[in-house]
Amino acid sequence: MSNNIRKIAVLTSGGDAPGMNAAIRSVVRTCAYHKVECVGIYRGYQGMIEGDFKEMNARSVNNIINRGGTILKSARSMDFRTPEGREKAYRHLRDHNIDAFVVIGGDGSFTGAMIFSESFDFPVMGIPGTIDNDIYGTSFTLGYDTALNTVVEAIDKIRDTAISHNRLFFVEVMGRDAGHIALNTGVGAGAEEILIPEENLGLERLLESMERSRLSGKSSSIVVVAEGDKIGKSVFELKEYVEDNLPDYDVRVTVLGHIQRGGRPTCFDRVLASRMGVKAVESLLEGKSNYMVGLAKDEIILTPLDQAVKGKSEINRELLRVSDIMTT
Repeated sequence: MSNNIRKIAVLTSGGDAPGMNAAIRSVVRTCAYHKVECVGIYRGYQGMIEGDFKEMNARSVNNIINRGGTILKSARSMDFRTPEGREKAYRHLRDHNIDAFVVIGGDGSFTGAMIFSESFDFPVMGIPGTIDNDIYGTSFTLGYDTALNTVVEAIDKIRDTAISHNRLFFVEVMGRDAGHIALNTGVGAGAEEILIPEENLGLERLLESMERSRLSGKSSSIVVVAEGDKIGKSVFELKEYVEDNLPDYDVRVTVLGHIQRGGRPTCFDRVLASRMGVKAVESLLEGKSNYMVGLAKDEIILTPLDQAVKGKSEINRELLRVSDIMTT
């Protein structure tokens, strides 16, 4: 391991995700293991600009592996998008003798890290933390597995009501412009239809599917809708459209919202966060920079930050086919 890096900072940026605390813990304890100092930066890049730093050690991260959210807080920073803001952040890092940092977040956070690194020749490493699973270079982002389990549990409960009242429920889930959450939870919860941005089902096919379900004897139905789906302007307009064209249906809408971001991380997310944190720190100590840590075929890999930012995560086509078969 290199002796050039003696102090590493860690921060969380963008939307929170279950597993971020486990990743912070891993970074801090890996630093302690290699006898490297570690500093926590509060409130993301804004905290970096304002010098909101705190020394951390192995005991600083006791009992956080099981907690959702992020103990370091998170914030979006408009100031960091300016050269003046980044210059101020760099001065604070240098004043605290910080040699590198690990940022846990999404593609926006990685863009900021990449620009900062190029501007000041400063070592950075990224850990993907977002429930949307929409980052190129990893099959799983931190928080994604936990969000899937949260959504499936919610849909299972909604189905109880749907069956009791013979209702059709449109359940909107998060995912930004990606349908990973909707597709996986739709299959896992046995949804009758799944609407995602990557596949334009079309309103007519949706109506045909709903009518086919009714004629086959189904008295209730669940349709999972990704928030970025293009089939309608909103899930509430979908509800009105179905009511106008299929008056036999009693239609309801549930928008799960930010409940999907919270909660205790699953074992999978805790283990993944631990593996990613170790890889991020040890890669910096090996002299690497400008990479994102990711998971591929159960191996922890590195992807250049520019590829992670510019690349596009692909929907699982095999699972799409499975969903078509399961909704027959």
